[in-house]
Amino acid sequence: MSIVQLSYLIFIVVLVISLVIDLGFLGRSKSGGSQKLSLKSALTQYLIWIAIAIGYFVFLYFNYDRDASLNYLISYFTEMSLSIDNLFVFILVFSTLKIKEINIAKALTVGILLAIFLRIGFIFIGIGIVNRFEWVLAIFGIFLLYTGIKIFFIKDEGDEAERLGKIEDFLSKRMRFTNIESDGNYTMQINGKRFFTKLSLAVLLIGVSDIMFAIDSIPAVLAITTDKLVVYSSNIFAILGLRPLYFILQKAKDKFDYVQEGVSLVLIFIGIKILLHFVFHIEIPTWLSFALIVSILGGSVVYSFFYSKGDKS
Repeated sequence: MSIVQLSYLIFIVVLVISLVIDLGFLGRSKSGGSQKLSLKSALTQYLIWIAIAIGYFVFLYFNYDRDASLNYLISYFTEMSLSIDNLFVFILVFSTLKIKEINIAKALTVGILLAIFLRIGFIFIGIGIVNRFEWVLAIFGIFLLYTGIKIFFIKDEGDEAERLGKIEDFLSKRMRFTNIESDGNYTMQINGKRFFTKLSLAVLLIGVSDIMFAIDSIPAVLAITTDKLVVYSSNIFAILGLRPLYFILQKAKDKFDYVQEGVSLVLIFIGIKILLHFVFHIEIPTWLSFALIVSILGGSVVYSFFYSKGDKS
């Protein structure tokens, strides 16, 4: 068995075990239903998924390829940071639809599985396109540069709510939904007809929003590397931590005011990096890219803890 095959095998085994633990045990309470995570429990679970991701990095570093392992870490942290904006949309969905907290973990569980399958498809298509038409990466670079600048300077908080409202209207015209409380069920029968519940609508909106965010995140990761193992593993390990991260952001969202600016700077940097490669044939070392991205993201989190956008001083 080659080291590439072994690396894939370990990734798949770790993924399956992680899914069994996350979806089979951590997503359920002792009584067998969904549970509302405390901040302490969410932090503990999230640290576990980070430890798993870092553990896989250590394996790649010593057994696969050192540059590839650093690209894995860059991709992982980039995807994790981009997921924060995605989770703020999740919070908006659940609050708008008034989903009970006890059912949120259940909806997130389905959303995680949906996101994993969607990302696998997006990555497969993306890598195929890039491998055949390498110049597409230059388009990704321009797109990421534009997106980063737009996110940094344009602050219209009503955009996401308006977009979700349009998606909800579109789905409502094509599917039967009911506002009757469903006690955690995705469908219910009313007067002999089957209706989808608000929980179903929430899951659909989460799935659609993940597709929209994948349009940003997949090009960002492919601009870093097209190594299939690195792209797949970094994306999926980042997605595994979404559920506990949601509860962390829900309880401490005021402490992440400037993370959006950090994310935008990361996108701008990746866009510049890929354009420097294509236009001026300048390569930024992998270790320097990693150091800059981690510094930007870490700096935005630390800055957010000391300064709030609500502060006038």
